Amino acid sequence: MTESTFTPRVFSGIKPSGGLTLGNYLGAIKRFVGMQGKVETIYCVVDLHAITVWQDPAQLANMTREVAAGYLAAGLDPTQSILFNQSQVSGHAELGWIFNCVARVGWMNRMTQFKDKAGSNAEKVSLGLYAYPSLMAADILLYHATQVPVGEDQKQHVELTRDIAAKFNHDFKTDFFPITEPVIDGPATRVMNLRDGTKKMSKSGESDMERINMTDDATTIAKKFKKAKTDPAPLPETVEGLATRPEARNLVEIYAALEDTTPEAVIAQYPGAGWGTFKPALADLAVAKLAPISDEMARLMNDPAEIDRILGKGSEKARAIAEPILKKTYEIVGLLRS
Repeated sequence: MTESTFTPRVFSGIKPSGGLTLGNYLGAIKRFVGMQGKVETIYCVVDLHAITVWQDPAQLANMTREVAAGYLAAGLDPTQSILFNQSQVSGHAELGWIFNCVARVGWMNRMTQFKDKAGSNAEKVSLGLYAYPSLMAADILLYHATQVPVGEDQKQHVELTRDIAAKFNHDFKTDFFPITEPVIDGPATRVMNLRDGTKKMSKSGESDMERINMTDDATTIAKKFKKAKTDPAPLPETVEGLATRPEARNLVEIYAALEDTTPEAVIAQYPGAGWGTFKPALADLAVAKLAPISDEMARLMNDPAEIDRILGKGSEKARAIAEPILKKTYEIVGLLRS
């Protein structure tokens, strides 16, 4: 099997921990929706990744539904894309173990996100948190995905996926797994904190004012953008003037992503504008784009049985693709299936 024989297929997923933010929407979900109908698309709520750190079991199921509601409210169509939660397809964990045996410890030691999350307590975190990049590789390669839309911060994990696929293919003298390509394009692929433009917008930040939650109502969305931190200077005349202004750059890139345009076009529309002009305009745009999603998420969450039905149906479709790939993987490795 050569690279050109793989069916073009997209896979990506979001972890159900802490609630969805604008960063999840612009960096992932909005792009997921834009790709459906153009290529085969498989999207997942990666609940196995969530439990690499402690989760309240009573809340985890609800957070899983909330991420699924976010996908659906943003326009993901379960008749065009496969939508499911990871733990309903056992092949993720099974292939993850095989890839644990392919990946090298040195590769894992280079994963910057583990270092960031573990901090000074690396000896006390779960083995799952250390090894989860190989599970992420399994998530992708279980479907022979050829493309993965990701933010800049996840690029290293897709590179690891490529390394694992290449080593597996080399070790077993096969071309079974594709060398997946990361898809990183457009503005705001890394949405930053509204209070500190040098930090990523996070679900776990100290203040709720530093992020836009996808469950925020119109009033809250507008308030947060109008109170977002900025520097004293007006917007520059050219986009190059944003290079050393992280808060200004972040707000311009968010505007561009919401409007489906470029930062250059935004600056051309607001050259030299003060924040008293630009921030209300951004707030109005954000409310117009995000409030309907928030409203639809609330409606969907009032019918959890329907979300569960959609995820269950999606898992059946996912298993239909995954099972023959996993079966062939066992055969290649030499694991007996009697």
